[in-house]
Amino acid sequence: MQTRTLGQQGLTTSAIGYGSMGITSFYGPSEKQEGIAAIQKAYELGVTFFDTAELYGWGENEEVVGRAVKSFRDDVVIATKFGFTREFSLDSRPEHIREVVENSLRYLGVDHIDVLYQHRPDPNVPIEDVAGTVKEFIDAGKVKYFGLSEAGPDTMRRAHAVQPVSVLQTEYSLFDREVEVLFPVLNELGIGFVPYSPLSRGFLTGTAKPAAELDESDGRRSVPRWQPGNFEKNIDASRQLAELAASKGATAAQLALAWILAQGEHIVPIPGTRSAKRVEENIGAADLTLTEADLARIVEILPTGGFGSRFPEGVTSEWE
Repeated sequence: MQTRTLGQQGLTTSAIGYGSMGITSFYGPSEKQEGIAAIQKAYELGVTFFDTAELYGWGENEEVVGRAVKSFRDDVVIATKFGFTREFSLDSRPEHIREVVENSLRYLGVDHIDVLYQHRPDPNVPIEDVAGTVKEFIDAGKVKYFGLSEAGPDTMRRAHAVQPVSVLQTEYSLFDREVEVLFPVLNELGIGFVPYSPLSRGFLTGTAKPAAELDESDGRRSVPRWQPGNFEKNIDASRQLAELAASKGATAAQLALAWILAQGEHIVPIPGTRSAKRVEENIGAADLTLTEADLARIVEILPTGGFGSRFPEGVTSEWE
């Protein structure tokens, strides 16, 4: 697998990473051992970037990732996040960050975290205080690189002035293109970009079901994109993308990931799956080359993204 550089502080990873959230959280029941096998398969195939967070089960997901990578920990980049409470409110106070980092180190079973993200901007805590606290951990050798998630231009600039930001993580896929308005700021500051949910939370894997058919614990049940009216339009777009992919001997998921990789050299998507077979499929995208005609056809199918919001009613990101 080819590698890519994120930011200007020395962070280098595989061109495609792995997002572990779905092993324990938000997408219905799962089997941890299956998730561990998927992570280990990813590493076997060249993936060196593994993403988790405190929020994903309050340590449960971090423990799974730590167990999975234990035998090759020194060969990979582990990213985790702080910034939520168990009531799902925001808390990026310095004392809370310190508590979360120490917990994450313990759950992961490591002596340092490679990438530490603020999971969401906290309007009650100056970003300078957040960046300064992360800097303390970087200076102490417990964290290597600083990241932000779903942050806007002003937040990025202010954080970067205190502690250089290596990566921004935000949802980005063929269905979610709004974040492209931030690309000029990322280029200006030299910040890498890590798209989460690059397969549109299942639409581009051929496994999407309407909201009413999803498990009660599945967070997508309340998202407009899965509701009647939007769902059918999104399925039709997914079908057209699958047809284009098939003409190239690829799957829709591989086409979608190859499209993201084609958007810039400092972009590393982190598709997540519990299936070792899906991991192999996703990684195949790194070898898929899209022509100008392919890219034009993709724009015809989805000119501005998917139908319906990616968030439940009333929820937005800082920059939207």
